[in-house]
Amino acid sequence: MDAAFSLSLPRQAYTVAVVRDVLGTLLHRAGLCRECVDDVLLASSEACANAVEYGTPAREYVVEADLDDDWCELRVSHPGRAPDGSELAARFTRERPPLPGLEAESGRGILLMRYLMDEVAFRGEPRTTVLLRKHITRCDRPSMGGHRIPEMRYATL
Repeated sequence: MDAAFSLSLPRQAYTVAVVRDVLGTLLHRAGLCRECVDDVLLASSEACANAVEYGTPAREYVVEADLDDDWCELRVSHPGRAPDGSELAARFTRERPPLPGLEAESGRGILLMRYLMDEVAFRGEPRTTVLLRKHITRCDRPSMGGHRIPEMRYATL
């Protein structure tokens, strides 16, 4: 199944759940296994939450998704200023990034994204963008009696 969408959302906390609903529905309907869906939803939630929290002065952020038979690719971006690019880029690329202290309330999102997704990248200009990619061919496709679950059909009047 090839699918793509783009959502432009206000930088409000409730929109993270909107992205989860839309993306989750698409991934479930595409037949991805529960494990892959959960990984993608958690990683995308972290990226969206970061855009909402750190996207100042931008008033909105954009979530774009592309899904084909092998990959799920997400891009979460906003036109606001990028955080300290060198430190953030280092957290995305370091083999063993430093862990936040036990009392820290934040700082784990990038680590979660890196653990859950096959590829994670950060771009700082002209838009602050987080790229998340998950290889989905390792998923067991849901089936019923050895056949794929039929797609939902809509009656025509």
